[in-house]
Amino acid sequence: MIRRRSVLKGSVALLAMPAIIGRARAASGFDWKQFKGTHIEVSLSKNPRSDVLQKHQKEFEELTGITVGSEQIPEQQQRPKAAIELASGRPSFDVLMVSLHVSKRLFGRAKWLEDLKPYLANPQLTAPDYDFADMGPGAVKTATQPDGRMDSLPLNPDLWIVFWNKQLFKEKGLAFPSSMSELLETARKLTDKSKGTYGFVGRGLKNANVPVWTSWLLGENAYTVTADGKKLLTDTPDAVWAAQLYRDLMRDCAPPGSIGFNWNECQTSFSQGKIAMWLDGVGFSAPLLDRKSSKVVDTVGFAVVPKGPKAQHSASFVDSMGIPAAGKNKGAAYLYCQWATSKKIMAEILRTGSGTPARLSVYSDPQVVRENKFGKEWLDAVMESQKISAPGLPEIVPVTEFRDTFGVALTNMITGADPAAELKKATQAFQPVLDKSNA
Repeated sequence: MIRRRSVLKGSVALLAMPAIIGRARAASGFDWKQFKGTHIEVSLSKNPRSDVLQKHQKEFEELTGITVGSEQIPEQQQRPKAAIELASGRPSFDVLMVSLHVSKRLFGRAKWLEDLKPYLANPQLTAPDYDFADMGPGAVKTATQPDGRMDSLPLNPDLWIVFWNKQLFKEKGLAFPSSMSELLETARKLTDKSKGTYGFVGRGLKNANVPVWTSWLLGENAYTVTADGKKLLTDTPDAVWAAQLYRDLMRDCAPPGSIGFNWNECQTSFSQGKIAMWLDGVGFSAPLLDRKSSKVVDTVGFAVVPKGPKAQHSASFVDSMGIPAAGKNKGAAYLYCQWATSKKIMAEILRTGSGTPARLSVYSDPQVVRENKFGKEWLDAVMESQKISAPGLPEIVPVTEFRDTFGVALTNMITGADPAAELKKATQAFQPVLDKSNA
């Protein structure tokens, strides 16, 4: 059993955490080998951050004497699989990469994950140089449940940006758009179907496509549900405007077959040099600079999402690292979570362009700034997006069902359905589901 010297009460304010943790660090020395000989299994969602963790996994094993088995699973399969195993009380994994924008309320309400505040406050379990206060407040807030428990450590708030092909813009004598409406106009000008050139590519696959729509909705300074999570705002004039923009871009400016695209198909399509703009997570930057597979290495640009009619925001989707409450190797699992969210690993995530990590200090790390292969434009886009980030999905329990329901509506729009009618139908279908989840 893990010994805890200090347990934070649920009523302790989140803002007091850095000071409390700082006092708990007073004891000198830390034993990284305290769980030597333990084996843990780690369930990761498939993304560039997971690539970094697996690449450096042997370093953790050498540091701790803990052996690790890790697996990357596509997010569409990993999330429901994890939920089923956690609900069973017999998870096959000791550490879980959690998509908070999807699973936060579900996991929090069921209390499937361990509260990590006591671990953070325990100097036997948390290294004195971990520096929890270095975590960005937005990411910490997202990782904290409404009841005050922090049941995962923030790893990466994935910010959405626009990848753009500078060569295609140059050939048409066009500048990068300064507004969402101008983005549509520019995409139309850059589309030449006879030459196989398209102005835009985005997710068309149902469920996966919802964040594209909500990104445009943030331009209206609007969200999909009320602040209390009880009433949908998905058939308002703002929501319809965003849906029309989504439809027009996907119908008029995207390549054939994009109705079935998820991020990986978008990435592959953009990397071939015939797509002018792609809206998606900045964590997908790295492959675009791989000369073995990308034709846009010398022409790709990185830009902040243009302003909308009322606001300018970058949609944010936070990944974190958690431990099953029913886990049997919690101490060793916590050391892995601590290592995975350390300054060293987060600096490597940023340096390689594999994400936009939660730690603030890494953005001013001289080595990261010097060695970041994406250059100043990428760093500037990331920093500006950090300043204007906003949730890309509603924090509700049935968020997967939300994405399924409205994803179908969005897909229907691409093939000619009326946006207002589709949103009204989806809203009427989903409101009872939301009501039941709040009952």
